[in-house]
Amino acid sequence: MFIEKIKSPQDLKSLKTEDLNVLAEELRNVIIERVSINGGHLASNLGVVELTIALHYVFNSPEDKIVWDVGHQSYSHKLLTGRFHIFHTLRKYKGLSGFPKISESPHDAFGTGHSSTSISAAIGILEARDIIKKFQISNLRFQIPNKVIAVIGDGALTSGLAFEGLNHAGHLKKDLIVILNDNEMSISPNVGALSNYLNKVLTGTFYKKFKKETKAFLEGIPKIGETVAKIAQKAEGSMKGFFLPGGLFEDLGFNYLGPIDGHDIPLLIETLNSIKDANEPTLIHVVTKKGKGYKFSEEDPCIYHGVGPFEADTGIQKEGSGVKGQGSKAEENLENLSVVHCISPLAYHEASVSMISVCGVIGNAGT
Repeated sequence: MFIEKIKSPQDLKSLKTEDLNVLAEELRNVIIERVSINGGHLASNLGVVELTIALHYVFNSPEDKIVWDVGHQSYSHKLLTGRFHIFHTLRKYKGLSGFPKISESPHDAFGTGHSSTSISAAIGILEARDIIKKFQISNLRFQIPNKVIAVIGDGALTSGLAFEGLNHAGHLKKDLIVILNDNEMSISPNVGALSNYLNKVLTGTFYKKFKKETKAFLEGIPKIGETVAKIAQKAEGSMKGFFLPGGLFEDLGFNYLGPIDGHDIPLLIETLNSIKDANEPTLIHVVTKKGKGYKFSEEDPCIYHGVGPFEADTGIQKEGSGVKGQGSKAEENLENLSVVHCISPLAYHEASVSMISVCGVIGNAGT
């Protein structure tokens, strides 16, 4: 197994790109096996495996700081940063934390555990870096950061704190990199205006195709084609705002790239390499599937967001756990949710919708 040989992200860089998909499969198998025994966050971790590989393949942790919003999706990060041999202690007494923990590893840049804090935390790290350089502060007990990357989900992005961070970053114009992990989920399916906005962005493939075909047509016009194409390019801004609404982030001061396939490792690596030396705020919109690679979590990422021990082959809970499996009735799941999410007994008895519908209105709490 490749994962057994990776003691640090530097070992990852020695792999050929064609080996990285095999590594992704290994990571998913390790995560599923361990979470089925220890419990933990499952669907969110399975959705970011390729993204995590690409980040560590391109950047140089711990010199480059990766700040995971919420942090419950950091299992692959832990496995790729020298913690495979103790991963069996995940969420155990004196074992690995289920979240990034600064005292656990120099690769854990920020002690998260709550949603929407990553962008502001990353800005703080960048500010500290620049102050250290400006005043030539020495004799530090820690490594001066280089690049800083915040990874935040579309659910967590709905928070005012996240937008405050985006606004501040755009104002400061520092070289912050934000990865928007868009899986249309927090714990449950997202609702609200921002969710609708991001869904609209995903339809922007029409704009890209339109732009490509129009450019080819204009350049094909004899004698004047090249000139007309240049004029059209100058008018592209207003057209792009109509077809591809990534302009929201651009208006906040970010260079926007995307949306791109968050499970295409070569594309992720190519994109990250293209912006890693940028000296201004950059946001990459990555589209992923929560629960990817495990049948039960793909079909029901809400229930398999956070789980107790379960049978990996069937997806059914072990005694005393919180996962009823695919064959359970919606009413039974509603009853569990009424306890876990503090829904009143009256609300539970009056509910006549499916578990998924109720799950969708519980609220956004990160991805």
